[in-house]
Amino acid sequence: MKKLEEFVKKDMTTLSLEEWTRAKKEHEQAMNRILEPYLKKRSAHIKDPVLDFLFEYYNFRPAQLSRWSPGVGVKLEVNGEGPLPEISELAVKNDAAYLDEMNFPRKRLRSINWMLDLMQRTSETKPFYGCFGMHEWAMVYRADTVRHEQIPLRLSDDAIAEFVESRPLLCTHFDDFRFFTEKARPMNKHQIERESLKDMEQQGCIHTNMDLYKWAFKMYPWISSETIRDAFSLAVFARTIDMKASPYDLEEFGLSPIMIETEEGRKEYLVQQKEIVRRAAPVRESLIAEYKRVLEFVGE
Repeated sequence: MKKLEEFVKKDMTTLSLEEWTRAKKEHEQAMNRILEPYLKKRSAHIKDPVLDFLFEYYNFRPAQLSRWSPGVGVKLEVNGEGPLPEISELAVKNDAAYLDEMNFPRKRLRSINWMLDLMQRTSETKPFYGCFGMHEWAMVYRADTVRHEQIPLRLSDDAIAEFVESRPLLCTHFDDFRFFTEKARPMNKHQIERESLKDMEQQGCIHTNMDLYKWAFKMYPWISSETIRDAFSLAVFARTIDMKASPYDLEEFGLSPIMIETEEGRKEYLVQQKEIVRRAAPVRESLIAEYKRVLEFVGE
């Protein structure tokens, strides 16, 4: 294993006190523009179908998202007076702070390699654009109870069933497919198992691209907060499109529907899906590079 002193000597990028405090402030301000209004709504028990999902399903708290980290391989100049970033894994030596390799959770190496392999495989796939966001419809198809029962549906149960039965179900994402209703699952072209997850992921999938946020925050603080922030912004956009294309009536939340039950709606969805793929490519590339950087840092 590479010694920390060797890593610091050969591989560290140095940020001056002014540079890293500015980067930290910019990150906090960018996050606060989104999080402060959201937290006010949450304290007033007002639902948000986009951000509620991102914080509840992905289980990364707003306070964690607000914290800034430079990631590995970065040395922060300190003067002994100002506060350091709120990162317990930091070490301070010779008027510099950096993420200490000795604090790295080595038991996570297997999962890190698994996530890196998943992202690399996905980056090599050709985007598939034929699903048209039907997964949310398959989750309510002939259901006894609806998952988001507090939100009304745009169409009747019979109209939803008729539309689902008129279109092919082509979902390639395991975590979507497992929420299909019992009656919808056999209708999907792919019977996806957890073991085949890596073989099914592809760049065109809206949830595959949304999941980049999950792979980002799971590596906090070992990758940069800038990359985590970019992945979060992508997830917000992708989830917004996901909800607009769903059968739920979300007008009260300011989300006008993308009516994929119509030809015009499917064309609109395709435009937005391609935009998500475009935005996701550099985020995935950054994540792959930062994951490799972490593995280099710990000598694996």
